[in-house]
Amino acid sequence: MEQQPLDYNRAISIAEGTYWIGFYDAQSGLHCNPYLIVDGNEAVVIDAGSRPDFSTVMMKILEIGIDASSISALIYQHYDPDLCGSVAHFEDIIDRADLKIISDKENNMFIRHYAVSSRLVSIDSIDHVFQFSSGRKLQFFNTPYSHCAGSFVTYDTKTRVLFTSDLFGSYGDHWDLFLSLCPECLTCRDPETDMERCACDRAYCPIPDIFRFHRMIMTSEKALGYAMRIIQEIPVAVIAPQHGSILTDPRDIRFVAQSLALLKGVGIDRIV
Repeated sequence: MEQQPLDYNRAISIAEGTYWIGFYDAQSGLHCNPYLIVDGNEAVVIDAGSRPDFSTVMMKILEIGIDASSISALIYQHYDPDLCGSVAHFEDIIDRADLKIISDKENNMFIRHYAVSSRLVSIDSIDHVFQFSSGRKLQFFNTPYSHCAGSFVTYDTKTRVLFTSDLFGSYGDHWDLFLSLCPECLTCRDPETDMERCACDRAYCPIPDIFRFHRMIMTSEKALGYAMRIIQEIPVAVIAPQHGSILTDPRDIRFVAQSLALLKGVGIDRIV
């Protein structure tokens, strides 16, 4: 999938019935990745995106061939405006009284300030599971303070895609939707300083940008390490972050997760 030419002006399939519906901005170092899951006549949007990106995101949803009214839930894995800014626009175009806005209770106290009119549902109140009409399940795992108190990740039990929000994210001038590391990357002792001796002969190494993003965004080494321990217990096939690039190779997923679990100088630990 990652070796094929990708048209970022259209929705891109990342797994069965699962699509990246983001806006590619060549001028931005921070790429946002909203996702759509379609299950029969029902759909769910995860981390739907900012207000400026709404027209692009909704156009991609419609191009897939589903009606906006088939979206039964909007899932927000934390409360930042790059995820939640377009929620009122989604409510208007979906136009259904039973639309659910699903997040952690710690997030809902902030999400309501986006002029939300739909029912706010906490993941606690639904036993950390959203179930489609078909029986397909999304499971929610709390990753507190990575980077918000109410942060969590969403696991699709059918496709084994884990939507990780800011975790596994990246910030930088180089971006591709899919990231694939070469075997030598997995044995690199210090990717932040070893670019001159890069065994893969890459002009750009994506790992330092991933580290830099987590040091800047996550609250502490302890919070990030806890989140990685949670994630490493989940049988993941695909990592789909809200920023940065998607990981599909089990070796790459394991390497990045282990590296982040041991990362130093994160958040407050960078200062204190």
